[in-house]
Amino acid sequence: MRICVFGAASPTIDADYITKVEIMGKKMAERGHSLVFGGGGNGLMGAAARGVRDGGGHIIGVIPKFFKEETVEEICDFCNELIEPDTMRERKQIMEDHADAFIVTPGGIGTYEEFFEILTSKQLCRHNKPIALYNIGGYYNLVAKAMEDAIQKNFIKDSCLDLFIMTEDLEELFSYIETPATKIRTVKELKDG
Repeated sequence: MRICVFGAASPTIDADYITKVEIMGKKMAERGHSLVFGGGGNGLMGAAARGVRDGGGHIIGVIPKFFKEETVEEICDFCNELIEPDTMRERKQIMEDHADAFIVTPGGIGTYEEFFEILTSKQLCRHNKPIALYNIGGYYNLVAKAMEDAIQKNFIKDSCLDLFIMTEDLEELFSYIETPATKIRTVKELKDG
């Protein structure tokens, strides 16, 4: 299975996040999965890639050309494949197209955008791929609270909470990712409008 991992590119985050994502990446590879990710060498992107490499897994990086040209961030230098689209939109589409499942590790604006875009696509029944928030240290607790608040105020249907899991337990995370989806939803079950 090809798992797309979204996460922080920042080199200044707490080492505990780095360690846990490296362990996650190694477990991914040991379970026979390959990595599709944003191609960054720092932060949780770099940690996931190092873990997969250390576990003997295959790595596909997807990073826009301007990241190299403008030195936006460090680029992972040991990807088995490095795809270089022109834009961020193309980057996300390529990662989505190459992925069988998604793990969202802690991250910033880009990670939030990636999570909500892939969740919206699933809500609209454009895919039925597993989505897991790796909730290290409760990082995504406030996102869950915001979604619950939106549900209570009728902005989101509560059935949308069935479209992903949020956990800090790696066994639970991989069990969810590796279990084929049994229920196919319709747009009307998941969205008003």
